[in-house]
Amino acid sequence: MSHVNHFDANLWQTCDSLYEKGQLLYLKLQDDYGLNVNLLLLAQWLDEQHYYLSDQDWRQLSEQVETWEQKVLKPYRRLRKLSKHNLAEAEYRQMLEVELMLERKSQGMILRQLRQLPDEQGQANLPRYLGLFQIEIDKYHQLAQTLIRQG
Repeated sequence: MSHVNHFDANLWQTCDSLYEKGQLLYLKLQDDYGLNVNLLLLAQWLDEQHYYLSDQDWRQLSEQVETWEQKVLKPYRRLRKLSKHNLAEAEYRQMLEVELMLERKSQGMILRQLRQLPDEQGQANLPRYLGLFQIEIDKYHQLAQTLIRQG
């Protein structure tokens, strides 16, 4: 198979269930290392599908998403976090809903790009994506185990 044309928005439903199981880990990696949670979940999901992207594809995908998120999602996320103690609970929940909408926009962008990328034989995606942030897979697993024990 040369392209990921058979993937659709349902992959994000699967990623949502992965996120629910490892939310602490994903948020820690996002906050401490700047990883994109959507791309991290995608790497795990693609590994389960035995569909592998090249290092270059991961860099390209990451750069495209980062450009958009730097302009829109991250400033909004910062505003939401700054506003938390100055808003009523209902207002804060509305801000969270908007942030989730922006996350879904990001997922759509990722999916469109993913459909254009060829399947590479070989290396798993998770270590390739983590490698963009100089995180070794063993360190990832250690952090995951630590957070599971704490949670």
